[in-house]
Amino acid sequence: MKKITNKLLIFISVFFSIILLSGCSSQMTKYNPKESVGKQINYTITGIEAGAGEMATTQKAMKAYGLDKGNWQLQTSSTAAMLSTLGKSIRYKQPIVITGWTPHWMFTKYKLKFLKDPKNIYGKTEDINTIVRKGLKKDKPEAYELLNRFHWRPEQMSSVMLRVNHGESPRKAAGDWIKQNQAQVNSWTKGIKHVHGQKLKLTYVAWDSEIASTNVVANALRSIGYKVTIQAMELQPMWTSIATKAADGTVSAWLPNTQGLYYNDFKGRFDDLGENLHGAKVGLAVPTYMKNVNSISDLK
Repeated sequence: MKKITNKLLIFISVFFSIILLSGCSSQMTKYNPKESVGKQINYTITGIEAGAGEMATTQKAMKAYGLDKGNWQLQTSSTAAMLSTLGKSIRYKQPIVITGWTPHWMFTKYKLKFLKDPKNIYGKTEDINTIVRKGLKKDKPEAYELLNRFHWRPEQMSSVMLRVNHGESPRKAAGDWIKQNQAQVNSWTKGIKHVHGQKLKLTYVAWDSEIASTNVVANALRSIGYKVTIQAMELQPMWTSIATKAADGTVSAWLPNTQGLYYNDFKGRFDDLGENLHGAKVGLAVPTYMKNVNSISDLK
């Protein structure tokens, strides 16, 4: 009953966030390059969940660029609500500033641009690393080797995310991608001995990007005989699961900024296999039709 109640509360929260943000969006007119962008969007940056790393970084950015001294505010909602509001704003050519990140299908589906960050508050590009529990190399060397080899590009991750956004299940979208990129997958599995039903557990944070990568690598591990289970968690429990050996690994570690705090907190209690994707980015983003807004400094 408690689980059902929690799920219902989450659903209600997301539903009303979408209604609230959509209502705000519908009241705005088309973007006017001759007027202050802040005034047009009620000095509001459309954000996501309060616990997300980019929300804390955005608060720092607002202070660094002096936005906190004006009327600017960061609106907490949910990823689903933010994406719904973004889609509606773009449909009607309305102004909007969001907390954005890539790889993500929104940058494939919509024409967006990151605002320049001359103070480098968000950092430059990030890597997404593969983290495994201590002892995995000895206990399950085949899984360790495949996870160590796993690497792909941002546009490949985005293509899987877009399939899921269009209605495919994550597992099917990952399977279809593997079929179409067999040569690359073979480079992850070549020469690795097949196992026979050994259990393996991967944990991940339930971001669209990590749903994509976790399902792809899980399918690759299944192809060499592992019985893989995957479990979505919040960030801290995900890192705890690896540090305590409750899970075998994750391919969801955004570093050095987004999850750097957890990396340092649990350092010495996991093995870092290095990046599985280079070129991830976090920052404030706007539609490209907002041509005179190119830097965070332009929001003043």
